[in-house]
Amino acid sequence: MAKAFASAADMDDKTISFTPIGEDLYAFTAQGDPNTGVIIGDESVMIVEAQATPRLARKVIDCVRSVTDKPISHLVLTHYHAVRVLGASAYDAREIIMSDVAAAMVEERGQEDWNSEFDRFPRLFQGHEEIPGLTRPTLTFSDRMTVYLGKRRVDIMHLGRAHTAGDAVIWVPDQEVMFTGDIVEYRSACYCGDGHFGDWPDTLAAIAAFQPQSVAPGRGDALIGPEMVSKALSSTADFVASTYQPAARVAARGGGLKEAWQAVRAACDPKFSDYAIYEHCLPFNVARAFDEARGIDTPRVWTAQRDKEMWAALQASQETTS
Repeated sequence: MAKAFASAADMDDKTISFTPIGEDLYAFTAQGDPNTGVIIGDESVMIVEAQATPRLARKVIDCVRSVTDKPISHLVLTHYHAVRVLGASAYDAREIIMSDVAAAMVEERGQEDWNSEFDRFPRLFQGHEEIPGLTRPTLTFSDRMTVYLGKRRVDIMHLGRAHTAGDAVIWVPDQEVMFTGDIVEYRSACYCGDGHFGDWPDTLAAIAAFQPQSVAPGRGDALIGPEMVSKALSSTADFVASTYQPAARVAARGGGLKEAWQAVRAACDPKFSDYAIYEHCLPFNVARAFDEARGIDTPRVWTAQRDKEMWAALQASQETTS
């Protein structure tokens, strides 16, 4: 019998940090769990990423209320993944914003992703009974849109495919601060199971071109100062390349998924094995890298059943080589 997903055994509560990353800008982080951003305007508040459940969202709201009593008017979701979006109902925001591609992915694969992630992350889905259903946007955009929170301008943009096909970033120009979602991580593994390895480096370069003074990444500590931002961009790019290139070499010579798994482990374990959710992400990352290397441009939909079958196969390959 295959082992449980690495994340299934992680049931310990995480220490929450609520870190200023600019004037009236905050990053809600929790030791490698999904991050949430907070943008306070002179009239209202924008939240970036909803968390997995209303229960977790209320922890964000408690932090927001520690610094402002302004209403939460906007919720921006950088992509469609369940751990990012299903807490949306707690905010009672006037507008929920996604890229049009992300909104289409909710319809195409949102329920399957919910079912899949529910099995993989039991701690994050405690209190799931409160989730009213799939989270759908009230506003969508194609390339970019601008929202004014009173006088504060917020630009919401799609800079390219990376973690998913519909990733958004949020730019606050008056402070030169960016909220990147899972395009950028810091000392956390990138989840690449729905990713686009070939496009990811260009999207990171597009983020770097803004020269952010601070960044709230998808997971990991807030990145304060250009030096820390540059370090995270570089380590994210290295993680993506170190995952894809070994899998692509195996695919090019006609090898199989088990061989790709072993090659990626050999490249990534020495550099990234101590990163948050590394063991959890690895099998999904290898499977997607192997698919993309064989010309499958659109990531195949992950279902709870496909998760288990892939995990069992790769665990068997690990046991036979250990």
